[in-house]
Amino acid sequence: MIAERSPVGRPIPLLLILLLVAAVHGPLLLMQLPAKASYDTNFHIFFASHYAQHWFNPWNEKWFAGFSQTTYPPLGHQLVALLSYAVGLNAAYGLVQFLALLLLPVGVYRFAKLWVDDTSASYAALGSVFLGAVAFLVYSAGQLSTILAAPLYLNAVPYFYHWARHGKLRSLLKGVMLGLAAASVHHVTLLFGAIFFAIPVLWLAWMDERAEAGGNSGTKVLLRGASFAALMIVGVAVVLLPYWISILQHPIKQIPIPHASRSNFLFNPLYGFNYFVVPYGAMILALPFILFRGASVPRLRPLLISFWFAFIFGLGGTTPLPKWLLGRAFDILTFERFTLWASLLALPIVGLLAVDLLRRYPRAAATGLSLAAVGTFALAMAWLDMSPFHATGGLNVDSVVSFLNRDGHDRYRYLTLGFGNALPKISTYTEAPSVDGEYNSARLLPEMTDYGAAQLTSAKFFGTAGMDSLRAMLKHANRYGLKYIFVHDQYYEPLLVFAGWRQIETYDGGTITVWSKEDVAPARKIESDAVPAPWEGLLWGILPIGTAFLSVLFLILLPDRRRLPQVLMVPVRTNDALYVREGNS
Repeated sequence: MIAERSPVGRPIPLLLILLLVAAVHGPLLLMQLPAKASYDTNFHIFFASHYAQHWFNPWNEKWFAGFSQTTYPPLGHQLVALLSYAVGLNAAYGLVQFLALLLLPVGVYRFAKLWVDDTSASYAALGSVFLGAVAFLVYSAGQLSTILAAPLYLNAVPYFYHWARHGKLRSLLKGVMLGLAAASVHHVTLLFGAIFFAIPVLWLAWMDERAEAGGNSGTKVLLRGASFAALMIVGVAVVLLPYWISILQHPIKQIPIPHASRSNFLFNPLYGFNYFVVPYGAMILALPFILFRGASVPRLRPLLISFWFAFIFGLGGTTPLPKWLLGRAFDILTFERFTLWASLLALPIVGLLAVDLLRRYPRAAATGLSLAAVGTFALAMAWLDMSPFHATGGLNVDSVVSFLNRDGHDRYRYLTLGFGNALPKISTYTEAPSVDGEYNSARLLPEMTDYGAAQLTSAKFFGTAGMDSLRAMLKHANRYGLKYIFVHDQYYEPLLVFAGWRQIETYDGGTITVWSKEDVAPARKIESDAVPAPWEGLLWGILPIGTAFLSVLFLILLPDRRRLPQVLMVPVRTNDALYVREGNS
């Protein structure tokens, strides 16, 4: 083999890719599309609103008659809360989401350079701008934490690699701190996604060390990897200590709640389209190349194996493997985020494919790849309107908020029926507490945990379990000070009449009705052993946000040193010869 520069030319400048991020996602975020069309955006804004008012007190009485926000890592919400002081909650959410989208191609580029040459890595970064999984999670699912945590890990693992290979302290400090920041954003990405990224990188470092040392043992790499992992474990244990205390004291024992991402997509084609075709888009056409190139190049095999497991997990219940490996956790997790991780793991190999095609068929490949990228993103965006699954986060709730904020109505608890994802928006702008809520893992009320339903506001969509849960809550209305119910779906009105409630007001042309129960006393505080101790609130308000500030500080004070290019043994076939690309290790 001989080393030869790619005829495709120099790598795409990262600044140009970031400008493309601004051009593609900036207008959509300025229009606040996630708040109008996604499922979880209002949930994240609600959590952020609590930190904006009660930074050191994670006990939130607005949902479930009281719950602890230590059950969810706070960094993403705290960043929104900080920015909200200057621009308001909705704009602050958009800014943090935009920051995550800017960090993503940077992380993909740095991660991909571990596996492929710089040019292929730049095309991988370019592809991340148009990923269907990203568009799906940002604009349909509204998963801020997943989208923010993933690029932080992608930016952390190259430092993990360089620490394992070269033992540089600056790499250790930056890698650990970025990893802790990512852990402070999202617990599921910490427990699962980080493994998909870290294990193949350690495997790669071990392979490269052995190759450079002439086949000698890579023990030093494994020891340094173990030291990095030990520091991460200790750091995560300390930074998220209130989270672990909450989980140990109150493990999730509720009856499993159904979720479409756990379905068998072969038996449910609509779910398959929603969770497979839309997130992957044109990458589905690249799957044969990903498998062939990943299997045929030894250097890419760790990446391929990690991609394969993430890919299988992203299929939910289509294969038995996730259920076998996860056990009961299978019925708690949702699996759309695994598709994002699989897409990110595939991008370095997709970058190789793009460069190969551009070298062989410059004009046709440029046209085809552009159409594939834009088409993938366009499909995900069009699906927001075409999909039969529609979020209700954009529902106008001003009349409900106004009612709760006047005449002492906030002394009582309330319930919404038929409001879906608009419930957190109501809770954000009123002090009135509710017995319902959108974060299933924080629920402790038996009227909710003893039934396989998520939110009371969407009870009918959970069949018998949902309606039984709602009936149990209505039966105990006096216990919780539940006096007002807002209805946006006439389906529930006969049940309320039967249970002794009466309609008192109507809003928005009759689409929203208010129901009341006369003999209900003002709500009283429900005593709970889940209330975090004051010292837990102090740690919660200092350590997670501290990891973000220290990460930025280390990146500024300990800048990366430029490395000389090192030939990566990534064989690429042209029409005439087989050659090796140059790139950075």
